[in-house]
Amino acid sequence: MKIAIAQINPIIGDFNHNFNKIMNFAEKAKQLSCDLIVFPELVVTGYPPRDLLEKKDFVEANLKCLDKLINSIYGIGVICGFVDKNPDKEGKALYNSAALFENSVLLHQVKKRLLPNYDVFDDGRYFEPGLSCESYTYKGRRIGLTICEDIWNDRDIIKKRIYHLDPVSLLIKDGADLIINISASPFYVGKNRLKIDMLGSIARKYSVPLIYANQVGGSDSILFDGLSVAFDQNGQIKARACDFEEDIVVFDTQSSKGFERNLHSISGSDTESILKALIMGTRDYATKCGFSKVVLGLSGGIDSALTAYIATKAMGHENVLAVSMPSMYTSRENINDAEKLTKNLGIELKEIPIKGLFREFTRLVSPSFKESNPTVAQQNIQARIRGTILMAFSNMHGSLLLSTGNKSELSVGYCTLYGDMSGGLAVIADVPKTIVYDIACFINSEKEYIPQRIIEKTPSAELKPNQTDQDDLPPYEILDPILNGYIEDLKGIDELVEMGFERSLVEDVVRRVDKNEYKRRQAAPALKVTSKAFGDGRRYPLAHRYTGIRGLED
Repeated sequence: MKIAIAQINPIIGDFNHNFNKIMNFAEKAKQLSCDLIVFPELVVTGYPPRDLLEKKDFVEANLKCLDKLINSIYGIGVICGFVDKNPDKEGKALYNSAALFENSVLLHQVKKRLLPNYDVFDDGRYFEPGLSCESYTYKGRRIGLTICEDIWNDRDIIKKRIYHLDPVSLLIKDGADLIINISASPFYVGKNRLKIDMLGSIARKYSVPLIYANQVGGSDSILFDGLSVAFDQNGQIKARACDFEEDIVVFDTQSSKGFERNLHSISGSDTESILKALIMGTRDYATKCGFSKVVLGLSGGIDSALTAYIATKAMGHENVLAVSMPSMYTSRENINDAEKLTKNLGIELKEIPIKGLFREFTRLVSPSFKESNPTVAQQNIQARIRGTILMAFSNMHGSLLLSTGNKSELSVGYCTLYGDMSGGLAVIADVPKTIVYDIACFINSEKEYIPQRIIEKTPSAELKPNQTDQDDLPPYEILDPILNGYIEDLKGIDELVEMGFERSLVEDVVRRVDKNEYKRRQAAPALKVTSKAFGDGRRYPLAHRYTGIRGLED
């Protein structure tokens, strides 16, 4: 059987868009003489639809879209994900479902059995788990159809299983000789190595071909890399779609048909994959929210430079406005670097000095202010003046304001609420500072887009004379591993100290992370590229007194 794997970029709730996209890819598969085309999880609605699932008309529109697809596609079998109703009086009202149909006939339907409720997932909030695992014979193959999480519970691979059953093993016992998994599996750096190893191991373990069709595109903060794959019964990759783009690849279950290797190009490094993810995520968030233009503040530093590059690649140079807002503390070097960057990228630059505004502001609210030694409050006034100017440009031109802070700064609160945190999308807020430099160097390996001096200079907020980040923070090469251990690996203070860090330093970093939760709660959505990002996947109370520094008193 010749099978097409279609990784497409749906728009949540845009049923016309999703219908047309599915129709177009089905036609492509027919032109490739395929017998079957496989689409991702919940492709009819787009994933994740979240509380839209509580709207009855949304669910009905999804069912009408599925029905229209069933009656519109001929000459090829189709597997796609959709939302179905639960007719029982007990349990959740909906099922996360997958359908196999051909020539106006619904042949087979399955319901997702394993419903994740961790990190960014909340399937259990909306869906009732399926109760059966039944394979289905189609064109001479016994298909075991699974939905995303259903394949993530193999006892030989997952060390700490959170579910009591393994749908894949049950389908194999039911006679399945071809496993198909439709997914909306979010990207984070390093995940694909685990995923490819796991899928290949399952195919090899049961000696069956395995097809994995994954969504691609950005849905708010969540990014999907696609990278759909097909394995033969020996666990070898025989077909692979590209990453971070829509694609279609073909796999033939009869290897003698000449489709031995159908491998499309993918990122060559983690750095490249993060960059691709951020460009795709920025483009999708902006366009799916109705924005065609973006605006950002440009300081002459590395963070805003990287954000400007990403915005240019995502939106086109003609749709990016950079605004430089120098104060009396801004160096001529940074002003020149900002100008050079915009010329390299071909984007528009506006310069609006804020010296006069800042002096007038401080005259009114802080009469004793001394320019030679501004307090934190006076430093924040500068950031908030800049945020107000940027929001004005956003309002005037209908542009999406991109904030430019990185994860290291956001983690410890080295940012100004209602100032540099202003924006509709935080492009690099899940990218640690050390990785910001790695990405900048990767970009410049092709051509010097980012002036080398921006990469080499000491980072500074330039809110007071001779200021550097390291006046207030540990060096980033020390800070980032502590943050990674505490935020992503969930290590405690003692464990971080055992890694070789000074206890006083660890306690200070942990205290900063915890006390600044209120800032992050009010931040713009951040594109998720690590295993634990601020936002939906990390939920901590604002009012609490647990520090982890000491436990119960003796």
